[in-house]
Amino acid sequence: MSARAVVRTLVVIALALLLQMTVLLDIRVGGATPDVMFLLPIAAGLVGGPIEGAGVGFAAGIAADLLVPTPFGLSALVGTLVGFAVGAVSGGIVRDVRGFASLVALAASAIAVILYAVLGAVLGETQFLHVDLALVVTVVAVANGVLAGPAVKILRWAFASPSDRVPAGGRR
Repeated sequence: MSARAVVRTLVVIALALLLQMTVLLDIRVGGATPDVMFLLPIAAGLVGGPIEGAGVGFAAGIAADLLVPTPFGLSALVGTLVGFAVGAVSGGIVRDVRGFASLVALAASAIAVILYAVLGAVLGETQFLHVDLALVVTVVAVANGVLAGPAVKILRWAFASPSDRVPAGGRR
């Protein structure tokens, strides 16, 4: 990944964190809120593969961990695992199917929330298991499924190198 792509990706993570901590905190469905910080590694895994997915998952997770009162590194661990897994699993699958990114984001977000709750409980945060986990999984998965298309486009832009651009005439 080029230095330009790293800077763009960090800007995307910062803007997603800002969106998460302002707009999305006010959207509540039965007390659960969407979580786009899990969407970033999923989209990065789809666009760039397992290494980029894991890297974005780690960076987005660390950024999120700075602002939530949960064990530091838990979001980063889950984001890294999910981003890598999505990149590894989706690497050999045909992606031209309409809605593919949304389906992957829906399933991977559900897995991420469950993994977050289980690992949190293992680390002694038992309150993760006392919430309505099915509701949280549903809200996060559906929201990320809806937002997957734009997230993939944004990360495709962030990962693009100058040589990937098509000249004004439309031909290379």
